[in-house]
Amino acid sequence: MLWPSSFLVGQGGDVDLVQMIPVEGEGARYWPRWRGPSGQGLVAGAGYVDTWSGTQNVSWKTPVPGRGNSSPIVWSDRIFLTTESGGGRLSVLAFRRSDGARLWEAVAPAGRSEPAHFRNGHASSTPVTDGERVYVSFGARGLFAVDLSGTTVWKQDLGPMNNYHGTAGSPLLYRDRVILYQDQSSGSFIAAFDTRTGRPLWRTSRTASVGWGTPVAIRAGDHDEIVVNSQSAVYAYDPDTGRELWRCGGTTFEVIPTPVVGYGMVFCSSGRAGPTLAIRPGGRGDVTRSHLVWTSPRGSPFVPSPILSGEYLYLVNDMASIVTCIEALTGRTMWQGRLGVAQPEGFSASPVAVDGKLYFTNDDGETFVLRAGPKFELLHVNRIGEGTLASPALVDGRWYIRTDRSLIAIGA
Repeated sequence: MLWPSSFLVGQGGDVDLVQMIPVEGEGARYWPRWRGPSGQGLVAGAGYVDTWSGTQNVSWKTPVPGRGNSSPIVWSDRIFLTTESGGGRLSVLAFRRSDGARLWEAVAPAGRSEPAHFRNGHASSTPVTDGERVYVSFGARGLFAVDLSGTTVWKQDLGPMNNYHGTAGSPLLYRDRVILYQDQSSGSFIAAFDTRTGRPLWRTSRTASVGWGTPVAIRAGDHDEIVVNSQSAVYAYDPDTGRELWRCGGTTFEVIPTPVVGYGMVFCSSGRAGPTLAIRPGGRGDVTRSHLVWTSPRGSPFVPSPILSGEYLYLVNDMASIVTCIEALTGRTMWQGRLGVAQPEGFSASPVAVDGKLYFTNDDGETFVLRAGPKFELLHVNRIGEGTLASPALVDGRWYIRTDRSLIAIGA
């Protein structure tokens, strides 16, 4: 029997319902955060084209100044993303969704600098919006909130950052608070801030020393948890107090992928071909022996997040350009297939699933379109002709893709 994606067969009975907390209300119509309203790269609705090129099915294309790997987010007729221009200038850009016109730029004040890998830079964190303000983390420069006209509402200093590849994790919007974490050589933390004022609500120290991940909010039975996939272990925190609830060991050293949720489990992939863990949340303390349902050592990604579509979990190993399909309930590998020519660290964007198809985009801007299911079926490859490290946003039948120099709308 196949269980709905939010139902847990009662192994232990401590959690009956597990699900990613989706965006609700008006925001569910748009793409207001990293990996969309589902938080997992899953796209509702139909009417999205599955074929494009640098000219085919391009609705509009507009240049993006500077450089950055942050993904676009969408609210109403606005698209927001971040960029880094010359001289250390960091800013939030707003574009009109209907035609791509650039509307405003909100520049972050000058401040601390931090080291960054050449593939990372200082504008890799994807913003999040609630329709009133846009929240963005600029690492050592701080956490910012701007309104929809580009006026800075508040700024919160996060302290110095000393992660050797720079910062990259995106903030999470949970009810009336913005939550983010930063693992670094010293002073690692997870913290929550009031959305209206930026006031710190809590800050919890962490022991991990490296990582570039994004937290997720899940409902586990009768309570919510903030789950962090990180170095050596996966952690869960109380969103109201920041208190650690549980931890599960088994991840590796450099961890980036964002968790996905379904079938009563949290699925966490750990970097550089490390294992993927399937964990039942809702425990207390060290749950490695009690709540780790299965592990799979094959095919885990370094940078891209996994995607759970239907009965299967899909992973792209960006070190070898191989996609793996795993049966979510059991951890059984269904198939593996190569996407183009193997190139080390060739995939950065996280996949999306829409209308029964999976989309994996490599750093050269090639999108491999696969049919979702228990057999490997590559339908075709779309080549946009520009480097692409950011993940796409999909709203109202259109794709919004940020390349290394452009923002492009794809639609019929």
